[in-house]
Amino acid sequence: LGCLVAGLVGLVYSCLHALATINFRADHVVSGTVLNLIAPSLAVFLCRFLYNGNGQTPTIKVNFSTSSVPLLKDIPILGRIFFTNIPILAYVAIIFSFLAYFIIFKTRFGLRLRSVGEHPQAADTLGINVSLMRYAGVLISGFLGGVGGAAYVQLNSNNFSIGTIVGPGFIALAAMIFGRWNPIGAMLSSLFFGLPQSLVNSTSQIPILAHIPGPYLKTIPYIITILVLAVFFGKAVAPKADGVNYIKSK
Repeated sequence: LGCLVAGLVGLVYSCLHALATINFRADHVVSGTVLNLIAPSLAVFLCRFLYNGNGQTPTIKVNFSTSSVPLLKDIPILGRIFFTNIPILAYVAIIFSFLAYFIIFKTRFGLRLRSVGEHPQAADTLGINVSLMRYAGVLISGFLGGVGGAAYVQLNSNNFSIGTIVGPGFIALAAMIFGRWNPIGAMLSSLFFGLPQSLVNSTSQIPILAHIPGPYLKTIPYIITILVLAVFFGKAVAPKADGVNYIKSK
């Protein structure tokens, strides 16, 4: 229920980005940056308003159930780290990536959604409502972003504060680029970026990592993100009209 509510809040918040970029034709990067700067302060303000002045939420008492992968969980060391006590939401996310791939690449809605990102003028001449489809794309992404934020809070920190989600959203952006704007590729990239994070959380089970200071280990996911973007950013081809405002008269 928390994830669904967070998704709806993300959907409503993404309306600001859609309104600014689609209706008022604002620069997409500027709009996204401003909303990212506003979001943490807004979240803390609402947290204080809802929880009697506290800057963080109470500890979440009910969480997603977990399960272990048969056979793989029995692998020495690696089995305990990667295949034991996996949240059920992780399986849902993997399955959803295949569903998203089918919708985007195998359905009429997905074809229209991709067309307004590649060549909106051509889509418009075929009778596709470019603004409506772009609104759909932004709102869907806002909903999924809200669900992802709620999942991160529930699975990693068990409560929300100003420092709970700092950086993973940009790693998700890097995963999308590394995955070449493909849902399955983004899912595999997320697993790749999640690997060092998993190792950081399992230092007690890996003797070699136990002697490395925690702050250094926590920087590993971001260092890997920078390196991957530096190597693959020029090779990843984004939709041609990505970030480009559509003006019908042109």
